[in-house]
Amino acid sequence: MINHVLKNFCLITFALIAPITLPAGGIQKSLNQNKFPKNTNEIILSSKTSLYSCPEIYAKELFVLDIGTTLSVLRNWKVSKSETWVRVELASNKFLDDPNRILKGWIKM
Repeated sequence: MINHVLKNFCLITFALIAPITLPAGGIQKSLNQNKFPKNTNEIILSSKTSLYSCPEIYAKELFVLDIGTTLSVLRNWKVSKSETWVRVELASNKFLDDPNRILKGWIKM
């Protein structure tokens, strides 16, 4: 009887304490442990460029970006040797800008 109680107590204690040390258990890593990119890729447009909804020339054109617009590069997409697309995010002030404003899209390089 005491053997079963002790075994159940150990099992319940392990079940309650062990998951908090696992990654999905809730212990948050410190910011120093995360691998943040040291150099974020940003580009500033030197000419007017169209922002597209997907990396195709016949895709819906969302709007035209003005000269001097700052963009953060999210990823590259190489369609062929001569055609490269870049997924970008526009710089914005999340508190002051319109929340429905489109911030991400594709540009052809």
